[in-house]
This record gives sequence, structure tokens and C-alpha cells, in this order.
Amino acid sequence: MADATSGPVRTAVIIGSTRDGRFGPVVADWITGHISQRADMTADVIDLVETPVPTVFPAFGQAPSDEVVAQLGAVTPRLAEADAFVVVTPEYNHSFPAALKNAIDWHNEQWHAKPVGFVSYGGLAGGLRAVEQLRVVLAELHAVTIRNTVSFHNYGEIFGADGKPTDPGSEVAAKAMLDQLIWWAEALRDARNARPYAV
Repeated sequence: MADATSGPVRTAVIIGSTRDGRFGPVVADWITGHISQRADMTADVIDLVETPVPTVFPAFGQAPSDEVVAQLGAVTPRLAEADAFVVVTPEYNHSFPAALKNAIDWHNEQWHAKPVGFVSYGGLAGGLRAVEQLRVVLAELHAVTIRNTVSFHNYGEIFGADGKPTDPGSEVAAKAMLDQLIWWAEALRDARNARPYAV
């Protein structure tokens, strides 16, 4: 699908955790709330629990079956249509969840020349080690990761019953990350529309 040449930046917010009792939807709701307050962005939440992708890949060089393509249909077109991404991820064993890696690996050109911002959460490290590994993976897919991140350290202690963090610095961090995401999204959208991305 051709990229829109103007208008609000279409942002796919990906909830990377699929574990029972996960906190990811709370964090995703919070950052999506920030996006909804902006006139220059729209959000499309992709929850990997609600839209699971296959876990068995076809043999190298072979096309996926019609059944697999149909299952990917709930995710792939939405990634393709996005101008930018926000990945919401916890940290598992100093890395990011397997379900998130699987969803990334099923796609390629959908990531090309598009910016990715991160909102992470965890214990003392706040999910930042997961983000650093995601940067390496997404660079291989020709995506541009945003310098500023939002991270929640010991997240269980800083989110209130209303699903919002009690630290006002979180609001500042969210705005800074989204401002950078918008800058890159608009610049890269203009570039993709001017000429095909060279792989």
C-alpha cells in the first residue's frame, strides 16, 4: 500500500508481552492516551495476545501457506500501513519477550525506513536492556530507533490505581520521545514518497 503523503502519523503501538497477568496493556493504554491527545498522530494498538502470529516458519526461501498468510492478516497490513511504531516491552532475562521477537521476524519490508520508539518497564533496569537488544534487531530490518525512551523502573510501585504513573517525569519523557518520533516519521515518510527505499 502506498504511503500517505501527509496527515497525522499513523503509529502502531505494539504490546510485546503475552504472559498471563501481564502489565503491558496498562503501559500501552497510558502511552496511547498521550498519542490521542496529539493532532499530529493516531494510534493503532496491536496486542500480540489478541492477534497472535504463527510460531513455525516455512523452510527458508519458501512462501508461507495460505493458512499462515490468513493468520498474519490481522497484523501484517497494519504494520505496513504504519508510519511509525511504539514498542511496549518488559524485560525477560535481560532481553525482550519471545512473542515480540517472533512478530518482528515474520516481517521485513514493513519495518523499512520507519522510526521506532520504545516504552519499557521492569525492575531496577526498567526494561532498558530489552530496548538495547531491540535496537540491534531493528537496525537489521532497516528501521530507525529513537534515541529518547520511556522506561519504568520498579513499575509496580509507580503506577497508581488509575493506570497512570505517579512520577511527573514520565509525562515529560513521553512527550520528548513522541516529539522525536514525529520528526523522524514525517521526514522518512517524505523520503519514502519521494523515492523507493534502497535495500
